[in-house]
Amino acid sequence: MTCLLALIVKPTLEAAISDWLLLHPSIDGFTSQQASGHGSGHPMSITEQVAGQRQQLIYWLELDAEVVKTILDELAASFSGADIRYWQLPLAASGLIR
Repeated sequence: MTCLLALIVKPTLEAAISDWLLLHPSIDGFTSQQASGHGSGHPMSITEQVAGQRQQLIYWLELDAEVVKTILDELAASFSGADIRYWQLPLAASGLIR
């Protein structure tokens, strides 16, 4: 089964995570985007609390389900304490329209 793995990270980790993903042999590519985190589930600084949002990045990866666990384990080993949140979703379809 193919999955869509979303990694939500702090902007300070952008270069390190991007490099790690680019160098990983099981990852062919990914998409990244800026996002804002809202709600009590996100630890925020005083400035972020006043603004009501926390800046973050989302990395989107299309992977075989068997590879996802390996990627998550390796990320945990490489970025211990980085507070990387993830979502793993089944991907019903993907393709390229030309």
